Amino acid sequence: MSKRTIVLLGATIVSIIYGVTFTIAKDVMPVYIDAFGFIVLRVSGAMLLFWACWLFMPKEKIDLSDFPRIIAAAFFGVAFNMLTFFKGLSLTSPISAAVIMVTTPMIVLVLSAIIMKEKMKKRMVAGILLGLVGTGFLILYGKSIGAATNASLGNILVLVNAISYGFYLIIVKKLMEKYNAFTFVKWIYLFGFLMVLPFGWSQFEAVDWAVVPQVIYWKIGFVVVISTFVTYLLNLLTMKELKPTTVAVFIYLQPFFATVFAIGLGKDDLSLVKIISAVLIFVGVYLVTQKPADKKS
Repeated sequence: MSKRTIVLLGATIVSIIYGVTFTIAKDVMPVYIDAFGFIVLRVSGAMLLFWACWLFMPKEKIDLSDFPRIIAAAFFGVAFNMLTFFKGLSLTSPISAAVIMVTTPMIVLVLSAIIMKEKMKKRMVAGILLGLVGTGFLILYGKSIGAATNASLGNILVLVNAISYGFYLIIVKKLMEKYNAFTFVKWIYLFGFLMVLPFGWSQFEAVDWAVVPQVIYWKIGFVVVISTFVTYLLNLLTMKELKPTTVAVFIYLQPFFATVFAIGLGKDDLSLVKIISAVLIFVGVYLVTQKPADKKS
């Protein structure tokens, strides 16, 4: 098996893990622990794992001038990103959340155009508009079975999370170019933990662990260790070996795996609204991210 095949397999595994996470996390909250309390668990657990790994990694010194960027990455990539995502997921359905997350590559390009003054072609503008229509359609009409208590608000929060993650990807890019990832990710999660603690501590304290079933403990462990820590390590592998455009394609697999898993367990249903929204968003993302055709000489 070639190195590229192993890397592609790793990227596929990440998409499967993320797709499964939508339903697994939904099983935990808000029944056993509220969204913000779950985030405290997730971030603190991942933070401890990253600091433990750092002990065995080559040591690098971070310039003091880079800490404001690290703090900004902690806010957009951990605190605000995870708080809005988990709260949104607790209110909406796994499939709706997964479909909205596909807008992330599109959001990154829009933010790049605004922040880095990159020019946008008509094709990109059309794609963004299609994606917005699809997302808006899903937010307004994407009702679901099961515990989707407030699907519209939940979908809006998941979209806000995708925008926040888009900011994070732009902010963290310069850190990736300058340092080994383990040099700064431990700081991102430490600052992120300090940011989420005031929001989630009371919810974490309120959990009655005595009545939490053993299977829920396993699901919490899955989100902390597999969905956060392991996926980050696999993402590092894929980002080093594959082009960003190739990595982005794997984001589009997440709704597929999320849909298969959620429907297979009877946690969600596939409605016409979700299918139409997904088609609009996928076409929009395709128009925005496709490479221009080479002109023949």
